[in-house]
Amino acid sequence: MASKNLDPSASPRALLGAELRVARERAGLSQAELGEPLFVSGSFIGQLEAGTRRMHIEFARQLDDILATNGFFVRNCEAAAKSKYPDHFAAAAEAEAMAATIREYAPQLIPGLLQTAAYAREVCRAYQPTAPEETIDELVTNRLARAALLSDPTTPLFWCVIDEAVLRRAVGGAAVMAEALRHLISLVKAHRIIVQVLPFSAGSHAAMEGSLKLMSFEDAPPLAYVQGLGTGQLFDDPVTVTHHTLAYDLLTANALSPRKSLALIESVAEEYEDEQHA
Repeated sequence: MASKNLDPSASPRALLGAELRVARERAGLSQAELGEPLFVSGSFIGQLEAGTRRMHIEFARQLDDILATNGFFVRNCEAAAKSKYPDHFAAAAEAEAMAATIREYAPQLIPGLLQTAAYAREVCRAYQPTAPEETIDELVTNRLARAALLSDPTTPLFWCVIDEAVLRRAVGGAAVMAEALRHLISLVKAHRIIVQVLPFSAGSHAAMEGSLKLMSFEDAPPLAYVQGLGTGQLFDDPVTVTHHTLAYDLLTANALSPRKSLALIESVAEEYEDEQHA
């Protein structure tokens, strides 16, 4: 089975999604009609076709049966499912790489896309205190590789709200924090990202239960991702995504303005630098 306009440099999931679209159209089915026997929404099928969602093996088997593709999706599902990220985060990381906009609330840590190598190493070591050094090296390398998303001057639009606790928690000590915050400041001043700080004075807020990431795409429905300790869940249900979007909007309303946020980050960075020199 050959698909139309395939990009050989695309990811396995993107290629698998393109093949799915061709097979579905060949069968004369809409996305909603194909989703019915799989008990998923038409938007879910659209996300599979766009490569923003991972195709699991049970779906691959059913798709081969429904679309008469002679085992194509089962054979290729394993390669497309491989990821260098933990299972609970893999789907979100891969969707993130295709997003047009990313909006994130970070309650405890500088967002992964914005971390320095030293900061990321401290975080990974804290998660896995007894891991071999080569394991930590690989985790840090993979985390920093995600930041390549920001090498494009405009896409994706990245807007984050960070809790004041992110600034005050001295991950790795003064030197590591000073470097991490200066990196954040440089991205803001280069107009590459938008950052707002949610101050302690804001009190209770709409996302007190954990982190939140919202992603929108040019050719697929939006997604919301929430993460806990070693767990994460990606949502595509429109009602759930709308609920999380409202939560993020409320966060931005309660956070400091981007200008005041930058001033606070700079002030805290100076405090770490003074501490480091002292």
